[in-house]
Amino acid sequence: MYAVIRTGGKQYRVAQGDRVKIEKLAGDVGGKVNFDVLLVGGEGEAKVGTPTLAGVTVEGEIVAQDKHKKVIHFRKKKEGWTKKRGHRQPYTEVLITTVRA
Repeated sequence: MYAVIRTGGKQYRVAQGDRVKIEKLAGDVGGKVNFDVLLVGGEGEAKVGTPTLAGVTVEGEIVAQDKHKKVIHFRKKKEGWTKKRGHRQPYTEVLITTVRA
C-alpha cells in the first residue's frame, strides 16, 4: 500500500518503511510526525481526497535533522570583480512507520 502525502509545499509518494528527505520540520530526532494524505492506492482502486482523505493516516519518525550538500553561486563581471556565495538547504529525514487506510 502506498500514499501520496503533502508537506512543505511538495507531494511525496511513500510506503511503509521508506526514508524520505523533506523540507525542514520542527521536532527532535526520534519524534513522531503525521502527514496530510492526498491519495491512497495499492489495493484495488486508488482513493483520492478532495483535497485530503479523512480517516487515513501516515505516521513517521524523525531520523535526522541535517543540511543538503552546499550549492555554490559564483558571479564574475568583466570589470574584474567576483562574488562567491554558498547555500545549504536544511532538511528532515523521516522514516515512514505506518500507512493506515
